[in-house]
Amino acid sequence: MNAVLKPLEAQFESMTTAWLDAVVAVELSAYEHPWTRGNFTDSLNAGYQAQLLTAGDGAGLSAQLLGYFVAMKGVDEVHLLNITVAPAHQRLGWARVMLDALAIWSRGQGAQWLWLEVRASNTRAKAVYELYGFREVGLRRNYYPSGGSGGSKREDAVVMSFAL
Repeated sequence: MNAVLKPLEAQFESMTTAWLDAVVAVELSAYEHPWTRGNFTDSLNAGYQAQLLTAGDGAGLSAQLLGYFVAMKGVDEVHLLNITVAPAHQRLGWARVMLDALAIWSRGQGAQWLWLEVRASNTRAKAVYELYGFREVGLRRNYYPSGGSGGSKREDAVVMSFAL
């Protein structure tokens, strides 16, 4: 007998400090060089747009964390600082859902552009951004840490933009 999978009903909610344990756990599972709890705390304290994508029957912390994004508003632009889909939920379209939500919010803020940096080696993320409509506009040399912890190696960042 084939099991019928119930589709996930996802919703957005604001990231709060109560969610940081779950957010940091996803961050650690998704990246070799993850953001720290302090990075997220600083972003929340600065008032950045920080949204969670959650699913499940429960509300609040009983919901399942699918992903999140953090973005900083500028004068006529928004800079995407972090967007992450939990590894167990990758390749299901959730990144596009979050990019849609970010674009809608950004337009509502009067932004004309979305900007981001992505590791030059992160071909999967670059492909997602390109399919969404982002275009490569520059390179930041030696932008990201690379290699093992404490290493002095650096990796370039590809700068991408999306006209809203």
